[in-house]
Amino acid sequence: MHLTKKIKTLALSSIVLLAATPVMGQDLLARQAPVDKKVRAVDTLALQSIMEREEAASPAASLYQDWDNRYAHKATELPETYRIDLRDFCMPTPSRVITSNFGARWGRMHKGLDIKVYIGDTIRAAFSGKVRVVKYEAKGYGNYVVIRHHNGLETIYGHMSKQLVRENQVVRAGDPIGLGGNTGRSTGSHLHFETRLCGVALNPALFFDFKAQDVTGDFYTFRKSTIDRESAQATRLRGKNDGGGYRQEDVTGRASSTAQQSQQRSSGAARFHKVQAGETAYSIARKYNISVEKLAEMNHLGKDLRIRPGQLLKYS
Repeated sequence: MHLTKKIKTLALSSIVLLAATPVMGQDLLARQAPVDKKVRAVDTLALQSIMEREEAASPAASLYQDWDNRYAHKATELPETYRIDLRDFCMPTPSRVITSNFGARWGRMHKGLDIKVYIGDTIRAAFSGKVRVVKYEAKGYGNYVVIRHHNGLETIYGHMSKQLVRENQVVRAGDPIGLGGNTGRSTGSHLHFETRLCGVALNPALFFDFKAQDVTGDFYTFRKSTIDRESAQATRLRGKNDGGGYRQEDVTGRASSTAQQSQQRSSGAARFHKVQAGETAYSIARKYNISVEKLAEMNHLGKDLRIRPGQLLKYS
């Protein structure tokens, strides 16, 4: 009888223990779930931090195999399609005057836009990124800067009188990177501005509308199969100003004050003529009914009155 009672007690204890085990397991899982969630959150933050450090060290590393300060550009294989983020931009200069478009020019390919600026005008980074090259090239870009951006583009700023950044410096959109100039292979002060993807020159007019001082959209989707057609269309839409006679405010991008506007109305606003092949100082002076001496004085021409195609001459 005593043995039977012990067996019943042992059986009852076993049943209670077996019934309690799933509950204890569930309690353990319930306690473990928040811990797992926190671990995953920590892992995600750590991974994000690592990715941000890598991106800062080498922007757009998924597109570019290396980070090399020795060359201005080196063409590599273009993706079939690539979405370029144009938000958080800054126009490199407030000038609205394009003096030379992207495309064939004088028997060779002009791989950027020439934008009229004056010596000493501030040139700014178009997007945030990291400065890859700061160099001088006597027979080409003159003083130039190359920046690789997080959106995949690289921008080149040429013919500057002075660079204000150093290689491997991190910059934000709008940071001053140089001053307008006339260095290197240049005919008059201007900014030579290039946009490249994987080292391949793309028409900056695909992304920037200098006349409107704005980008063409929040995003631009590059497609290798249609890029030539889209580039030509962009030039037609946002090409250089027709003819000569640029206004001062078009070039500087700054509106004149009321007093200045009044003075300009009475004395005539400053206007410019872009020299064409075959033109001389005499023919230009005659065209605008001024003396050659006056034209030479306003533009600081030497005694030989030498001018070059593409040069901008002030005539009033």
